[in-house]
Amino acid sequence: MTKTITFNDLRRLKDSLPDGSMHQIADKLNTTVQTVRNYFGGSNYAFGKNCGVHIEPGPDGGIVVLDDTTIYDMAVEILQKEKEQA
Repeated sequence: MTKTITFNDLRRLKDSLPDGSMHQIADKLNTTVQTVRNYFGGSNYAFGKNCGVHIEPGPDGGIVVLDDTTIYDMAVEILQKEKEQA
């Protein structure tokens, strides 16, 4: 399922994650940490892959279309668990 959000919202989600979350997501998906970072707007494709993130220029950092929301959903789940523990 695809999801459309603003680039700034995607970055806010990434910046809200607790330390170690990128490694946790990468481990669960058996991928590299750089691939997870690329999903959140990084661009180091020498050590990571493209994850079906399409960015178009526009207001609020542009529009991002996520082809696969697995990483996004995992990040939201991590934040929800952290909020419940607080």
